[in-house]
Amino acid sequence: MKRYLPFLPALLLFTALGFTVQQDETATLLKRAEKLHNKIISIDTHTDTALELVKPDVDLSKVQADFAKLRDGRVDCCFYPIFVDQGPLEDASRDSAYVWAIDKMKAIRAYIEARPREARIALCADDIVKNKKRHRLSLVMGLENGYPIGQDLGKLQDFYDLGTRIITLSHNYDNDICDASRYPKNTWGGLSPFGKELVREMNRLGVIVDCSHASTSTLYDCLELSTAPVICSHSCVYAIKDHPRNLTDDEIRAIAAKGGVIQVTTGRWALTWLPHAQLNIGTFCDHVEYIRNLVGVEYVGIGTDFDGGGGMNELEDASKMKMITVELMRRGWTDREIELFWGGNFLRVMRAVEKAAAR
Repeated sequence: MKRYLPFLPALLLFTALGFTVQQDETATLLKRAEKLHNKIISIDTHTDTALELVKPDVDLSKVQADFAKLRDGRVDCCFYPIFVDQGPLEDASRDSAYVWAIDKMKAIRAYIEARPREARIALCADDIVKNKKRHRLSLVMGLENGYPIGQDLGKLQDFYDLGTRIITLSHNYDNDICDASRYPKNTWGGLSPFGKELVREMNRLGVIVDCSHASTSTLYDCLELSTAPVICSHSCVYAIKDHPRNLTDDEIRAIAAKGGVIQVTTGRWALTWLPHAQLNIGTFCDHVEYIRNLVGVEYVGIGTDFDGGGGMNELEDASKMKMITVELMRRGWTDREIELFWGGNFLRVMRAVEKAAAR
């Protein structure tokens, strides 16, 4: 050991210099990222934050995607769907879920509308663009799990009238609409007869069809039936982590071929089998780059699932979102590619859904 002691100060010096260089590089990239975020629109297509904000005893310090953290992270638009747990396929349970979901959606609307200087509800792609210019955060209403719709298309209209512009068709279990991916019983072999009617009606109204949580057969039914692009709002790559909620290469190709987009999520459950301590933004970006390399940069984005299982080291909450831009810059992504990833791709899909409805 003694013979190495003379070299120890030099080793420590080189280590310190390397750390300083890395810090300087990150600081430089962060300045570039801030400038880029002034110009582009950044969209997170899935959080479970809405139900947290309407709790009477909410502690904002524990909420991952509240307004302040979204602003700090340079997020311009965040989706605030109402999550509904799966219940029995019985009228009383469906009706109870419908009343509960409508009540919660009205509550989050009231929360947003009480803060007009901070945020606005966005009903279309143009609203998101206008709100960015006015330095307002855009919030998009949605429904995670179509279970409260039951078998009544009129209930879809009710949710639409409250601002719903995206519906995740199922959650972890089969419902009246379709089969799910997590615990499927293959109830319908994909979309149910009612589910097919619902997708057509969503196309007519201009509601985005979200196949995260849906089974492979459901996804392919939606791709065949829908007259507008189909998305997965918070999913990852099966080839990297073989979780039933993740998408195979064939599924990714099929979504892209229809003009849709895969919004990569940030939870360890979807990203890696490694311990949480080893999970970081680089792991997330590996999934993003996999999709880019497989089908093109035009078909990938982000849906964090904050307040619902999303988050990791270096991305504990929405205030850290711009660090994803830093990592993509470090990997050599161009400003145009980053713009497409953050919001350009999803705005294209949203406009395509609106055009399909107009037709």
